[in-house]
Amino acid sequence: MTVLVRTLRHIGGWTFWVEFSDGMAGEWDYARVKDRVGPMAAPLKDEAYVARAFLEDGAPTWPNGWDVSPEALYAELSAAGSLKPGAVAVK
Repeated sequence: MTVLVRTLRHIGGWTFWVEFSDGMAGEWDYARVKDRVGPMAAPLKDEAYVARAFLEDGAPTWPNGWDVSPEALYAELSAAGSLKPGAVAVK
């Protein structure tokens, strides 16, 4: 089954609220991106830039083309126990 991100909302810092196409949802802390190197990753060290994330074809994406696989994101949050069915969005 292909799962896509349906809702992506920046909470603060490198944390987002994500809801997937199967109804599962949770918080995603993407602070690890600050450890990445290279010209594509450099802008993601800035919180204001991170907040500019949007969805493109169900994947979290940034203006420079950096994106995150929705399947990998789902697997990461699932393995961490961060996904809940019908979860209520964080305000």
